[in-house]
Amino acid sequence: MSERKALLILHGKQALNEEVRAAVEGKRKQGWTLAVRLTWEAGDAQRWVEEALSAGYTQLIAGGGDGTLRDIAEALAAHPNQASLVLMPLGTANDFARAAGVPLAPALALDLLEVAPHAIDLGEVGGQVFLNMATGGFGSQVTANTSEDLKKVLGGAAYLFTGLSRFSELHAAYGELQGPDFHWSGELLALGIGNGRQAGGGHVLCPEALADDGLLDISILPAPQEVVGTLKNLLADGFGIDNMFVRARLPWVEIKVSEGLHINLDGEPLEGDNLRFTARAAALRVHLPENSPLLSTLQSANRPG
Repeated sequence: MSERKALLILHGKQALNEEVRAAVEGKRKQGWTLAVRLTWEAGDAQRWVEEALSAGYTQLIAGGGDGTLRDIAEALAAHPNQASLVLMPLGTANDFARAAGVPLAPALALDLLEVAPHAIDLGEVGGQVFLNMATGGFGSQVTANTSEDLKKVLGGAAYLFTGLSRFSELHAAYGELQGPDFHWSGELLALGIGNGRQAGGGHVLCPEALADDGLLDISILPAPQEVVGTLKNLLADGFGIDNMFVRARLPWVEIKVSEGLHINLDGEPLEGDNLRFTARAAALRVHLPENSPLLSTLQSANRPG
């Protein structure tokens, strides 16, 4: 790599993280010029990305949870091919990083600076992008309503705990999904539109998703009465109900619902009754492990024409 220079955009809550500090110092001792900037409020990630690009940085590091990674990815995708991104997962769920095989230890994550970046896709809806997954229905409400204090105590299990405690609030919603050679309509409990494979602290909703195939993986959990009656057990099993999902892999999908559908975009809430999701192929260059499960070995063949 020609220039060993990078900028870490770090979530403000991680400012005193000694493991991150040690990882940064270790990389500097290896000859890297590594600058650090902190985010404190909305808009900071975009501002730091733009300042980094203006200063000539071609490698950025996103240090934080799934929401932080999404914010930085969105800002960077607005400047195609100007810089590549390393993920330093520091959140509770770290769903995209875990599915991609990115090390959770900060020092090991920074070692990916030495690995060549891969072009991966992003999902987009209503002008907003997501790196990992858009979830809808019950699952997205659970994620949005899981408290920060609970996540600190229970980690990823906090999402499941919140889901079980909100069981009495469960209701299905009627929806219609339309895409190329695909149509589905009916009552649904949960919906996943994935660039990554898991959401909500480890629930695998799109088990075959690839981040570089130019497609979104669609997973629909229908709501027949027998499913509603046993959902508590299904949640306790960690969504081990693959045979009940309706799945598709599409470059775009339109969703219409009879009432506003609560959507969660990597932690960012969105609501609407008529939404179009599209895959932005090769929108972002990310340093992922060479054996990452999210990378296709047939990239060009899998991209839609």
